[in-house]
Amino acid sequence: MILFGGSSLRHCLENYVNHFHAERNHQGKGNVILFPAPEDRIGEMSGDIQTRERLGGLLKFYYREAA
Repeated sequence: MILFGGSSLRHCLENYVNHFHAERNHQGKGNVILFPAPEDRIGEMSGDIQTRERLGGLLKFYYREAA
């Protein structure tokens, strides 16, 4: 990743922190997402699967679409 200036670095770090805290499973705590957003419907078996990409596709998160 090539960053040009402070604003691109801030953008990159904000996206990574959001992914790390809300979308990434925690391997030390039973492989669950610690702070899932209610609209992401984690663990449900019905609904279409959607994806959210951050940083141009480097970070991906899959969730169920709301019914």
